[in-house]
Amino acid sequence: MEKPIMVDTLLRLQYGGQKVFGPGLACLLEGIEIHGSLRQSAAKMGMSYNKAWNIIKNSEAQLEQPLIERKIGGVRGGGAVLTPFAQDFLQRYRAFEQAAQQQLDRLVQQYFEGM
Repeated sequence: MEKPIMVDTLLRLQYGGQKVFGPGLACLLEGIEIHGSLRQSAAKMGMSYNKAWNIIKNSEAQLEQPLIERKIGGVRGGGAVLTPFAQDFLQRYRAFEQAAQQQLDRLVQQYFEGM
């Protein structure tokens, strides 16, 4: 049975020569949406809180926009939510990622069909 050739790629966006957004940050932000917490999102990814916080801060600095709003302390502890900018950027990134994959799949078929 013939196995098809496929393409696997990770799309990372750069701004001013610096990496600002990619699949890791997208997953981190999606985790914040689900769990309401940067710490929990990082833990689910097997990432330290400090590393996650640094990734967020670096992207915020490059994009010159906040990505999360932190909720400090309280009876139930703190938490985090995505800013409207982050929600929009994440949605656009995922749509771009899907469209790029579709184009790449077409190119692989065009150039490697029948191999």
